[in-house]
Amino acid sequence: MPARVLVVDDEVEIRRVLRAGLSAQGYSVETAGGGLEALTLIAQYRPDVILLDLNMPDLQGTEVIRQVRTWSKIPIIVLSVQGLERDKVDALNLGADDYLTKPFGIEELVARIRVALRRAGGTEPIGAIFRTADLSIDLEKRLVTMAGREVALSPTEYGVLKVLAQHAGKVLTHRALLQAVWGPNYRTEDHYLHVYIRRLRQKLEPDPANPRYFITEPGAGYRLTLE
Repeated sequence: MPARVLVVDDEVEIRRVLRAGLSAQGYSVETAGGGLEALTLIAQYRPDVILLDLNMPDLQGTEVIRQVRTWSKIPIIVLSVQGLERDKVDALNLGADDYLTKPFGIEELVARIRVALRRAGGTEPIGAIFRTADLSIDLEKRLVTMAGREVALSPTEYGVLKVLAQHAGKVLTHRALLQAVWGPNYRTEDHYLHVYIRRLRQKLEPDPANPRYFITEPGAGYRLTLE
C-alpha cells in the first residue's frame, strides 16, 4: 500500500502542485483547504504523514497540531513562509516533527517525508548505533567515528550529539536541545548551542564551513541529517 499523505493548505495551487508531485512519487494524496476540514480528514483518512500550512483562515496550523497531538503521533511536517520563525518554533514545541520553508523543491519534501515515515515506522536510527555516510555513533559503547577514525569528544559535545542522533532527521528547537543537555532551567542560552555545534562541525564535518550533517534551521534550532 502506498503511504498516505494529507496536504493541508489554503492555497489551491499549492494543493494541486503537491498532489501532482507526490502522486508521481507513488504516494496516495488527499488535500484539505483549512484546519477544520483537516481535522475531519485526519480522523477519516488516517494519513501516514501530514503536510500542514500554519496560516489558514478558519483554524491555525498550530491549533491543528495541538488537537492532533492529544490522540495521535502521526508525523506532521509544517509548511511555512519566510518571516514566521516564532510560529515555526511554536509548532515544533507543540509536537510538529519538521518544517519546510516555502518555496521548496519536491525532492527535498520527499526526502523529509521519507525520514518522517522511517521514524514513525520504528526503523529510524535512534537505537544503539547511528550511521550516516562516514559518520558513526555507537550510543551503547559511547564511540564516535568519522571515516573509520575514532573522534574524541568532550562530555558536553557528546551530549549534544547524542540528543541530535536520537532525534535524527527531526528539527530540535533551541529550547528542547538546551533542556535535554543542560537541564530544565535552561531556555534562552542559545550561545551555548552555537559554541558546541561549531565544535562538532569542526570535529565531524568534512567541510565545517558547509555543513553536511549538522544543519541549522534558521530561527528554530538544529537537525542532524540522515541522508
